[in-house]
Amino acid sequence: MFLAIDIGNSNITIGVFDNDKIKFVSRISTDRSKTPDQYAIEIDNILNLYGTLPKEIDNSAISSVVPELTDEIGKAVNIITGRSPLIINSEIETDMKIMIDDPNQLGADLYAGCYGAAKLYPLPCIVIDLGTASKISIIDKNCNFRGCAIAPGIKISLEALSAKTSQLPNISLKKPLHSIGTNTTDSMQSGVVYGFSSMLDGLIERFEKELDEGECFCIATGGLAGDLVTSCKRKIVYNRELILCGIKLISDKITADKF
Repeated sequence: MFLAIDIGNSNITIGVFDNDKIKFVSRISTDRSKTPDQYAIEIDNILNLYGTLPKEIDNSAISSVVPELTDEIGKAVNIITGRSPLIINSEIETDMKIMIDDPNQLGADLYAGCYGAAKLYPLPCIVIDLGTASKISIIDKNCNFRGCAIAPGIKISLEALSAKTSQLPNISLKKPLHSIGTNTTDSMQSGVVYGFSSMLDGLIERFEKELDEGECFCIATGGLAGDLVTSCKRKIVYNRELILCGIKLISDKITADKF
């Protein structure tokens, strides 16, 4: 079995693959204060919860945007499996070329998600990752990562709107019936849901025009993406576990290249 871990700013996503099929996915809060032993206990408990023994893990890999936790969780994985995980970063060579000014600036999660999209879906494609930040990336027909746009995350924007405006309440993120709100909650939901979906539609159109390779296949990931993309005019496929799939596919590529 394969253990994939994606360390994000808000959550750490843990997934186990049985061959190419995801056996389970679990999420824990990102806590920069925990030690490798503490994370080892948490990961071990999660494996046991889903009926997986640490000795069944043959290989593992980590993507991380929290540098101070990368080594700590790598040590935790080594403690429970007896194997050091592959650490995903832009220096790992695959068949996806990174065509940006400084490839070292490409985040490991973005790299993994885009590689997964390039291998699982038609090219050219646009990858939308709606997490703590909103990241929209494009991969051309030759499997080259051409760049991205980064905007504030949906949840961050909504929290800032409530925190910085005394008369606006905290609200749930759901699609309102109308874009023209007639009360505060509906108006805020319209601004966030339809505002973000319109941004995505607009960026997709701009990306396609600049790339000039025709219509792109669009994929979205991230916990908040599933509901939001249904408000977009463009057809967007939702894959919640795209980054985990990309982590595994990169690891498979590295392993295959060794033999």
